[in-house]
Amino acid sequence: MSEKPVESLSKGEAAEELKRLAAEIAEHDRRYHTEDAPTISDAEYDALARRNLAIEERFPDLLRDDSPSRRVGAPPAEGFAKVRHAVPMLSLAKAYTDQDVTDFIERGRRFFDRDKDLDIAFTAEPKIDGLSASLRYENGMFVQGATRGDGAVGEDITANLKTIVDIPKTLKGSGWPETIEIRGEVYMTYAEFEALKQRSAAVGGQDYVNPRNTAAGSLRQKDPSVTASRNLKFFAYAWGYTTADPAPTQFEAVRKFGEWGFKISPLMVRARSVEDLIDQYHRIEEQRSSLGYDIDGVVYKVDQLELQRRWGFVTGEPRWAVAHKFPAEQAMTTVEKIDIQVGRTGTLAPVARLAPITVGGVVVENVTLHNEDYIKGFDSNGQPIRDGIDVRIGDTVVIQRAGDVIPQIVSVVVDKRPAAAVPYEFPHSCPVCGSPATREINEKTGKEDSRRRCTGELICAAQAIERLRHFVSRGALDIEGLGAENIDLFFNSGLVKTAADIFTLRDRRPAVTRALAERREEQARLREEASGKTRKNVRGVEERNYEGLDKLFAAIDARREPELDRFIFALGIRHIGETTAAVLARQFSTIEELIGVGKETAKAEDPHTVFPSINGIGDTVINALRDFFGNERNDDVLDALLAQVHPKPYVMEISDDSEVAGKTIVFTGTLEKMTRSEAKAMAERLGAKVAGSVSAKTDLLVAGPGAGSKLKLAGELGVEVIDEDTWLQRVGKA
Repeated sequence: MSEKPVESLSKGEAAEELKRLAAEIAEHDRRYHTEDAPTISDAEYDALARRNLAIEERFPDLLRDDSPSRRVGAPPAEGFAKVRHAVPMLSLAKAYTDQDVTDFIERGRRFFDRDKDLDIAFTAEPKIDGLSASLRYENGMFVQGATRGDGAVGEDITANLKTIVDIPKTLKGSGWPETIEIRGEVYMTYAEFEALKQRSAAVGGQDYVNPRNTAAGSLRQKDPSVTASRNLKFFAYAWGYTTADPAPTQFEAVRKFGEWGFKISPLMVRARSVEDLIDQYHRIEEQRSSLGYDIDGVVYKVDQLELQRRWGFVTGEPRWAVAHKFPAEQAMTTVEKIDIQVGRTGTLAPVARLAPITVGGVVVENVTLHNEDYIKGFDSNGQPIRDGIDVRIGDTVVIQRAGDVIPQIVSVVVDKRPAAAVPYEFPHSCPVCGSPATREINEKTGKEDSRRRCTGELICAAQAIERLRHFVSRGALDIEGLGAENIDLFFNSGLVKTAADIFTLRDRRPAVTRALAERREEQARLREEASGKTRKNVRGVEERNYEGLDKLFAAIDARREPELDRFIFALGIRHIGETTAAVLARQFSTIEELIGVGKETAKAEDPHTVFPSINGIGDTVINALRDFFGNERNDDVLDALLAQVHPKPYVMEISDDSEVAGKTIVFTGTLEKMTRSEAKAMAERLGAKVAGSVSAKTDLLVAGPGAGSKLKLAGELGVEVIDEDTWLQRVGKA
């Protein structure tokens, strides 16, 4: 299984592989972080982590609670006291191209668009590849140091950090806050790493992997004298909890750290344009090999601290910072064939099968080709990619792993194209059921959809199985014991054709038992052929299986009253992900109300006359709901399902933390002191729900100059109306 390409894994195999990887990576973490004795190379460890992430990218509903990708760092090691960070140590969003950086800057300028005279500055500094640490100073004295850990809780390594010369025990100069947590990166230079390897080899000691891992292991030594002998270094670049800002800006604050006795990066600069930031990125990239220590990119941050606070955070990452990674390693290989896979929504997804090649320490054998336009050399907007050169079977291609994770084709080496290579003909029929595969027309743009989809829907086995797998997946109903392997078995045995059939399996226990026993018998037969050992008798398998069936049936029964958002997501409606499902649940409260509005919307000539205006719900989602509830073939399936399952009505949890918590707010007119996005973010941080239209459920309308129909409707409905200044006073921001 560990050698099988990610694109070739079935969902059941992927689940088993993620389970294996979680356990294996956790064990390697323990050996490395706790024992400072890794048993695999850094490249091998990274390959495991990247394979784990690649599988999660392909099967997001299989994400495990113990997944390595869910950890910001590593769990605190045993043997060290735990330290809970007063301010979490978060990860950074990643940028891989100059356009990603441009997008980051433009997002910031749009967010602060109302501040016409605002001059936003940014800092750029090397991203050190070491171990993050947080140092607490009280009245200028170093009192405690901790690792990042899992971002919330780290390990108390104060004694070891005190051995690092770059970390002052007492702050120099003046002007430091009463309490401040200085954050930065502990690292080992190439020179010190080589010296350590030579010392270790001379006494027959361990062979160290790389400077980064060695620095991390050195910092977690139980004996501080061992840490001291490793001559570790430290760069300061940020801070956590503090009783006062070190300075008004990021750049000035880091300069203060230098005055207080810390080493700071001499390559940190302040800039005001994308061009200046990217120029600095390339200057640092050019110096990378001569720095004497590992870096893996450049970090950009909004300079002004007040703007950092206003822009805020999202999904555990600051909006105001991004890490611009250096280019991934590239390699050249050939395209041996192109396969078509059919997904849950009928999408025909092309995959190139490659001659195996190592890229960034990982063997790559498959790469997604996205859609037929991509194969031809064009993006979804018809613009050329790869210089407009198509991909053909037999082509030599340059591969890289985007973000060192997802393989992609960078270019085609046309000079090496075989004379017999012909343009790839994308199939116009489903390879599974034979139904026509079409490209829909976007009613709004009049353009063809970039993906071709099978029209077979319920008669297409590939779609039916994927829909059922989705229905029971972790983010949906999360039925324990009913993974992809059992879904495949029950579907192919005729026991489960629709989601409703899952909830009647208990009534067909003998047939379920037979199906499971026959599978086990077949598995035993195959093992017998491979090893020559005698099979266990089928009756014994059946008897042992009854206990497992009781657990399975109990798990199914436990999901007969799911949360509404989970149920909506489980239906597998196109374009309805977990976030959108939650928005719909909050808006409609019950499944009956959603179905009613969905059916009325499907009948309406103009859906906007029926479907309410909901912040975050656009025409794409509305049209998907129209298609689903307007398809009569779905009626019987949904009715049968609701006869077995009764989703709980959605009840909003009201917080008492602020005056507007739990209230529904609508903003209208021109806001003069903040952008609409900033106002929405502020309200949501305070526990309010922001809607796009006024209704009887609206609690408060914030109206600026130019307010029109929403203001009039609010007056008719008796909704409280205030201006922007009153809003800021009410939320304590005036």
